[in-house]
Amino acid sequence: MTRCLLAGAALVVLVGAPAQAAVTVIGNGMAHACAEAARHGQADTDSMRACDSALATEDLEPRDFAGTFVNRAILEMIQRDYVRARMDLDHAIGIQPRLGAAWANRGAVSLGQHRYQEALADINKGLELGVEEAEKVYFNRALVYEGLDDEHSAYFDFEQAATLSPNWDLPKQELLRFTVTRP
Repeated sequence: MTRCLLAGAALVVLVGAPAQAAVTVIGNGMAHACAEAARHGQADTDSMRACDSALATEDLEPRDFAGTFVNRAILEMIQRDYVRARMDLDHAIGIQPRLGAAWANRGAVSLGQHRYQEALADINKGLELGVEEAEKVYFNRALVYEGLDDEHSAYFDFEQAATLSPNWDLPKQELLRFTVTRP
């Protein structure tokens, strides 16, 4: 049996740029290949086939089965196929409702579709349940807050992302756009 652990898969959605995902995997097989494709942002035909094959043929534990749906959804998000990505994330949540990465990524799908209220609810649920690479989830939530015209909350989430990952330049670049004033 293949053992595939989904450790994070928190997605960063950037306007005009492909999605970025990070997944930690243990094991071999198609589920492993799918997770590696998600980690490296390789949404090519072979990678999609690996995910499809893992879901159709591999004997996966429920958490790994749900994780493979999340990994395939990441590839679909890279392809900007938000409808299929949402369906896969809904499947993952149906299998493992406490998988924070599934909720956080479903929030990223809603963010990509400019459905900010839905995105906020799912991202908050993902953070509540726990995710690896929380800095990416905070970054996404900052983008959601900007979409909701809540610059104050966006600033603090960009700041949290920068604090959690001090070597990641993207949140720091976003913070440069803000001017902090005191009353």
